[in-house]
Formats: sequence, structure tokens, C-alpha cells
Amino acid sequence: MRLNELRDNPGAVKKRVRVGRGIGSGLGKTAGRGVKGQKSREGVAINGFEGGQMPLHRRLPKRGFSSINRKDWNEVNLGRLQVAIDAGKLDASKQIDVASLVAAGVLRRKLDGLRILGNGELKAKLNIKADHASASARAAIEKLGGAIELIVPKVLPADVAKREKTAAKKAKKAGSGGKK
Repeated sequence: MRLNELRDNPGAVKKRVRVGRGIGSGLGKTAGRGVKGQKSREGVAINGFEGGQMPLHRRLPKRGFSSINRKDWNEVNLGRLQVAIDAGKLDASKQIDVASLVAAGVLRRKLDGLRILGNGELKAKLNIKADHASASARAAIEKLGGAIELIVPKVLPADVAKREKTAAKKAKKAGSGGKK
């Protein structure tokens, strides 16, 4: 092979369409843009514009909000835990927490915490460490003689003081009938 024989693969380079180059090209005169008006010009940004009428996205009311501090939980059903135990991925005799669930492949990654839900049937006695557990999940685990340890979030003394101050303010406001 020589340098003068080098070529791109067939179809790798596509020729640019040159518009507005006469009627014989098939894209002459209006260059495929139709005729007249704002949309036939360059640099048009009118998405959502309704001719001066209030656009639909501004006519509809806003609803709710998205909290920027929302926690994203790892939610696991009891049935999913039983499937992992039956497959030999989880050891029921050891404590089950987020790290062991990730290692077993039950969860993909550790999020903000673990929440145990009560769907499915549990047959093994388990010792679970989680942030939350539904009432049905807790009942099912304790019925089989297992235990569930809930992780209590750390509360700083400054946070407690702030909560007490806010509660006192609300109580005072409610007692005075909302008047200052």
C-alpha cells in the first residue's frame, strides 16, 4: 500500500448539500425552507411561542415542588431477601446491611440509606440493620425470631435547640390566635 492509495471507507465521508445554487440542484431558490416569514430566516427560536397569546406552558399552574435535600433510599422487599438467601448469595446467620446487600448483588450501589419493605414471603430468621422498616416487614422478621436494628440519625445539640425554639414560636403564635 502506498500513500497515494489511501482512501476513506466507502460511505465514511458524505458530501455536504449546497443549497440555494439554482433550480437544477433541486434545492435552489428557497433552499428547502418554504417561502417568506420568520421561519424561513436564520436564527429563529420560537418554540412555545403562540403569536402573542399566553403560551400553554405559562397558562398551566405550577404544582408541588422538588426538595433539593430529598433522600434516595435503597428499598428492598422481604421476598427479594429470601430469593438471595435461597440462591446462596446472602448468609442468613450474619447481620444483613447495605454493604452485604451490595456485595451479594441485591443492590447495585449504596444510596442514602436502607428501607425494608414487607412484600413477599420470608422463611429465614434474619438480623437486619436498616434505616427504616415498614410495620409489616418488622412484624414478619420478628415473627420468625429475627431482629431488626434501626439506625438512628445523629442529632447535633444545635439542631435540638433550633427545633425547640421553632416549636416554642409556633406554640406562641397558635396561642395568640395568629396575631402579633
